[in-house]
Amino acid sequence: MTDTSVASVAFRTSAESLDELSVARFAALEPLRPAVVVVDVQYDFGAPEAIGHMCETPQDLQNVQDAVAQVNRLVDAAREVGVPVVWVELATSHDTWTVNNWLRNGSRAIPLGDHLPCLAGSPGAAWYGGLAPRPDELVVQKDAYSGFIGTNLDALLREAGIEWLIVTGLTTECCVFSTANDAMQHDFPVVVPADAAASYAASYHEAALGMLALNSSMITTTDELLARLRGRA
Repeated sequence: MTDTSVASVAFRTSAESLDELSVARFAALEPLRPAVVVVDVQYDFGAPEAIGHMCETPQDLQNVQDAVAQVNRLVDAAREVGVPVVWVELATSHDTWTVNNWLRNGSRAIPLGDHLPCLAGSPGAAWYGGLAPRPDELVVQKDAYSGFIGTNLDALLREAGIEWLIVTGLTTECCVFSTANDAMQHDFPVVVPADAAASYAASYHEAALGMLALNSSMITTTDELLARLRGRA
């Protein structure tokens, strides 16, 4: 796939027609059961007061809020038509994943301290932006970037009869990227709505979408997926 085709798939508006490959991909998914996967839309990754200092520009901060709004639209539509919603949340601990301490501080022995995001049980780990799982929805806690690492996500998806995934959330270049790639490697077709994910810099978001499109995922829009989810009803 060329750079031009990656961009055209990633940023196409709903008013434009799908290209031939996208039509074929959606046709192949039509008889299969999807799920909307919400990755890490949590306070520490979405709230302006938590991420403002990490965003390169005010627009990047707004892009995160806009993406959360699009995730809400997808979750609402999925629930309306009986498509499962699966929640993947980060729950960190000072005692595990110490390689991140090494990466940030140069030593495993130097803890991240107050900079540890989504500490299990803390307010920072709470769901953000009006999003929250219902009692009957699947929830997976992870202590890594990918929702598949050290969890039973693969088994839960297969037990629920889920056959392809719509992966959304925060952030595009990190946990969304890792979860989408691993989903493909677990043999799930993956669709990522470009406007229902975000990063703290537009360049990270765009680069991640390009790599996902090349290697693991179909990139589309929330509007396109809403039309298809509602069409299933």
